[in-house]
Amino acid sequence: MTGAPTTPLLPRPRAAGRIVVASVPANHVYVRHLAPEDGSGPVRLPDPPPAEAASTQQWWPPVMLDAAWVEDNDFDVFHLHFGFDARSPAELRELVAALRRRGKPLVFTVHDLRNPHHPDRRDHDRQLDVLVPAADALVTLTQGAAAEIRARWGRDALVVPHPHVVPLDTMRCAAASREVRRRGPRPREFRVGLHVKSLRAGMHPHPMLPVLVDAVRDLPGAVLQVNGHNDVLRPDGKRYDAALAEALQHHAARGEVDLRIHDYLDDDALWAYLASLDVSVLPYRFGTHSGWLEACRDLGTAVVAPSCGYFADQAPVLTYGHDEDHLDADGLVAAVREAYAGHVAPAPGVEERRAQRARVAAAHARLYESLVGDGR
Repeated sequence: MTGAPTTPLLPRPRAAGRIVVASVPANHVYVRHLAPEDGSGPVRLPDPPPAEAASTQQWWPPVMLDAAWVEDNDFDVFHLHFGFDARSPAELRELVAALRRRGKPLVFTVHDLRNPHHPDRRDHDRQLDVLVPAADALVTLTQGAAAEIRARWGRDALVVPHPHVVPLDTMRCAAASREVRRRGPRPREFRVGLHVKSLRAGMHPHPMLPVLVDAVRDLPGAVLQVNGHNDVLRPDGKRYDAALAEALQHHAARGEVDLRIHDYLDDDALWAYLASLDVSVLPYRFGTHSGWLEACRDLGTAVVAPSCGYFADQAPVLTYGHDEDHLDADGLVAAVREAYAGHVAPAPGVEERRAQRARVAAAHARLYESLVGDGR
């Protein structure tokens, strides 16, 4: 059993009989946006501070995943989203056993059926083989993912769409700025973004780069902008990818790529960057769902997404063929051309996202109530 910091039993914040949820994690934008805007609904416990929290993720590693924390703290429902990557199947079985001893229902939202950070799927599959059968209720984001869950484990999952990622006020400002640009002088620039971030395992931009360079070259006023982090694109970076970095520098020197190399962007900088693009191309060769996709939609940026996973089920996107076995170069070019021609689905407006968030929050509240009922 993984040790947890010794903490006193947390009092249950029983405001007006509200259900108390131990969400793993609580301080993640997806989880925060499961709550109604006015702060009503179930009470979510704050993330306990880890002994050594990562600088970029103050909830990591999640203390609530320790069986000892479950034994020592009070809540009504345990809802697992993310953060169990480093937990062995045995540790997850201990977590489940502790929840059973306490009589606490487990809700598991299956965000990832293939972990985008793992080059090999076997470890994540073993974790899912513990969590999916053990959960008292399953949630996922798309009908496609629900069908895969049913096929693999014989379990039904409640399908609830991904809520907005970008703050609603930021969405409103971005929409106004985009409208000003749209009405501006012609011809205007058309920015195609390829973001390689820190190049996690599920990304494979290497073969896509020359295809995008050629595609953009043929579109008047189009610019290919590639953003990446210092750790991957600088020679002194811990995960330096020489082949990718050298190819990008080559294209940048020829004026074919607007190359931006930087550290992690904070939220405001990330929203500004995404809002500056006309289309964002997702370079994934495997994965399941995407918060990046939702942030782009919030900001009015079209998305070109791969055929792997359930990105096309998640939201209206332009699709190209890309998985672990092949890249459909012609399909990628065609998708970029469709975006350039404006053949994209309209972005959701602020009021649409606000109404969706209310529905998402209500669905989760009903689920928790069905599991707790009068037994709380």
